[in-house]
Amino acid sequence: MNDPLVIAGKAYHSRLLVGTGKYKDFAETREAIDASGAAIVTVAIRRTNIGQNPGEPNLLDVLPPEKFTILPNTAGCYTADDAVRTLRLARELLDGHALVKLEVLGDPKSLFPNMPETLKAAETLVKDGFDVMVYCADDPIQAKMLEDIGCVAIMPLASLIGSGMGILNPWNLRLIIDNAKVPVLVDAGVGTASDAAIAMELGCDGVLMNTAIAAAGKPVLMASAMRKAVEAGREAFLAGRMPRKFYTADPSSPTQGLIGS
Repeated sequence: MNDPLVIAGKAYHSRLLVGTGKYKDFAETREAIDASGAAIVTVAIRRTNIGQNPGEPNLLDVLPPEKFTILPNTAGCYTADDAVRTLRLARELLDGHALVKLEVLGDPKSLFPNMPETLKAAETLVKDGFDVMVYCADDPIQAKMLEDIGCVAIMPLASLIGSGMGILNPWNLRLIIDNAKVPVLVDAGVGTASDAAIAMELGCDGVLMNTAIAAAGKPVLMASAMRKAVEAGREAFLAGRMPRKFYTADPSSPTQGLIGS
């Protein structure tokens, strides 16, 4: 891993994080995640069985924790108390696992984050020993507040969850990236591979997605495309793009020494 993603002191070989919902079955889930190359896989504790429902199919049989880092999330929670309770349950089910994804939603239609409740839950969870990766609005001030609380990664939305609209406000994302001392990952709104590449070219440390892969016509093929897009976007960011010029573009071939010059 020459360029690992480091979260809470641990290095990961992939900068693409993926969800596990909306696939037709567990077999497709595993095949798509393998194609994505993801090391971190997020799981909605309120919607997916990881052991809390004995006798039902268990996702951990398909995505074993010894191969993937399971990232329990609080999808479906609308209050800080519900989010905290959900992640405490996840910690018990995963034998003390501390890395979690916090999201506290504002309403069921937009799934926009409720930032006052998010801040409240983050403070409680950090004090309780969790390593909190947090879904938030693309607000640079509140993103910094979450970092100051002690969150280990800031995850602003690119656009609404499941919308596939891509990055609607790259300027706010850049403000968050430029001011953050912890990893910044785009979470929500990615629709296709170019969206993921743009996020990485902006300087994001990673991208988390679910619907963009699971709702594609060919989820496994899209997972492969997303893997390549994240890698290409990261390389382009590290390489440094050429300056934009409104006029006077330089020719790509030198003119010195040509006949008549």
